[in-house]
Amino acid sequence: MEEPFALIDRLRRAAALVEQARDGEEGNGKGAPPRLARAQLHEVHALSQESAASGAGFAIGCVLAGAARPILWLRTEAAERQGGRLHGPGLIAMGLDPAELVVVVVADDAALLRAAADGARCPGLGSVIAEGWGAMRGLDLTASRRLMLAAEASGVMMILLRVGGQVVPSAAATRWSVAPAPSRALAADAPGAPAYDLELLRRRGGPAGARWRVEWNRDTQSFDPAPLSGPRLPLVADRAVAGTPPAPVRGAG
Repeated sequence: MEEPFALIDRLRRAAALVEQARDGEEGNGKGAPPRLARAQLHEVHALSQESAASGAGFAIGCVLAGAARPILWLRTEAAERQGGRLHGPGLIAMGLDPAELVVVVVADDAALLRAAADGARCPGLGSVIAEGWGAMRGLDLTASRRLMLAAEASGVMMILLRVGGQVVPSAAATRWSVAPAPSRALAADAPGAPAYDLELLRRRGGPAGARWRVEWNRDTQSFDPAPLSGPRLPLVADRAVAGTPPAPVRGAG
């Protein structure tokens, strides 16, 4: 009869082989990306301003897929100016109820990180999205660890949405790179579902480097793997709208 410890070790090796095979499929664009866990800090990087709407769409999709609502969305004034105000119809088209979203615009990166830490401590929230453009001054291992500890204590999904900034070391459980992908046209050449090219840059305790091309499925509230072509759904309004001073707090609807 096999010794218990030997059996356990053999089962662990078998599980590792299964995991490696699955990761290999994911890396080849098969399957769906892993869901973002609640009670964790995650980073979503749109490496260029042109990818900002895709970064926002992926972040919202992760929140909806994880049923992590209501949502506190924090933005800097720079994000509001450069990216435009959040596009309510685009968010609704993804399946988000505007009553479950509060948007707060803060002065700068320091205020963004403070507000994100306060929000991440609030167990009444499902998720906090903190959106910053550029370098995001003050974001380091200490600041990110503070966000992670707050999320772990409250159960909130904490997402740092970064547009155009350099990747820096952090305590995030996962780090994603997001870029827009063409979507499938629907009947009568109507625009298709939002589509994204994803790369998992970091996964704490697991392999990274996997890539996916996915589209958002509003009906199932999940990302589906798909080869796609066609236009994309905007999640930000015309930047000209952002020329007016933002209200400090408002709902999106």
